[in-house]
Amino acid sequence: MKTDFYKHQAQTTPHPLALEISHAKGSYIYDTHGNAHLDFVAGVSACSLGHCHPKVTQAIKDQLDQYAHVMVYGEYIQKPAVAYTKLLASHLPESLQTTYLVNSGTEAIEGALKLARRATGRTELIAANHAYHGNTMGSLSVMGFEERKAVFRPLIPDVRFITFNKEEDIQKITDKTAGVLLETIQGGAGFIEPENGYLSKIRKRCTEVGALLILDEIQPGFGRTGKLFAFEHYNCIPDILVIGKGMAGGLPAGAFVASQSLMQTLQDSPKLGHITTFGGHPVIAAASLATLKEITETTLMAQTLQKEALFRRYLKHKFIQEIRGKGLMLALIMDRSEMADFLVLTAAKQNLILFWLLFEPRAVRISPPLTISNEEIKVGCEQIISILNHHTSELVN
Repeated sequence: MKTDFYKHQAQTTPHPLALEISHAKGSYIYDTHGNAHLDFVAGVSACSLGHCHPKVTQAIKDQLDQYAHVMVYGEYIQKPAVAYTKLLASHLPESLQTTYLVNSGTEAIEGALKLARRATGRTELIAANHAYHGNTMGSLSVMGFEERKAVFRPLIPDVRFITFNKEEDIQKITDKTAGVLLETIQGGAGFIEPENGYLSKIRKRCTEVGALLILDEIQPGFGRTGKLFAFEHYNCIPDILVIGKGMAGGLPAGAFVASQSLMQTLQDSPKLGHITTFGGHPVIAAASLATLKEITETTLMAQTLQKEALFRRYLKHKFIQEIRGKGLMLALIMDRSEMADFLVLTAAKQNLILFWLLFEPRAVRISPPLTISNEEIKVGCEQIISILNHHTSELVN
């Protein structure tokens, strides 16, 4: 199978980890040799409830027994999508009541950017340096990392960049700005939180000049930070909320959420202002509904902050300079990039799944399922410390 993988499936890096998967359950992924790998990554924050959560799996099976795809988005009334968007609205502010369901986070970003331009009649978009919002052409255009996008230029025009947490840059938002797009917590940059009321100051400036504030919650959303959405921590309600990753318990999903009046601008002049064939797919919507119910009707979100405290207690080592992030969206910032590489690759050989971040080479990602147990956290953290201690002894010898 490995030979076929390299020959027939397009690769994204020269050296994929190439773990051959048999099955997955709970906090573990099993390879074809029967080894259990403790998952501290959760499909890059996507598997909120772990692998094969029984309620999500049952919702998928039940929906498959009724129907799968029947019509392009927005034409037929399909119970799973309606039930999901209604429940989501009940957990959001009054200004975020209408959801456009799509297939991925990057597609949701595309829709949000279009909505900002359509609703304001302006063209300028402002994003942050070291931001990551996906890899389609629009999302790439608002990526704040030139090395990753230079070879794909020309991209969409009239995009400006500010530095996250730099208050002087806020004045660059003007009455020419259609939308300001920020990650609530910067992901690829190293899990950087907003400081000193930064997001509320951005919110105030957008309101003053009539620009729409778009918050990308694709990664921190759905309970990962101890709140359903991270903006709840920072006294800042966006005009457009972008969600994905953990939304459907490991199935491909995304959405952008706004007021009904804003969303209506995509209905006419032109009609079909945004369209998708498989967005709101009933099987995905059923999985999303089961995931949202489990997150909001249990103590998982409260447990997330308790589990964060465990990680911070257990992961103390001279090679770990700091732990960034909130809840179960954590990044170990190592003393150098070589140490981050060593930790991820050595852990992989020892059946512990860690991963990197996009733009911070010293970072090691820790974003396990919200359902991970305290004992699993302890076991994995002890393994990390053991790896780092072993490396220390090798340096001494």
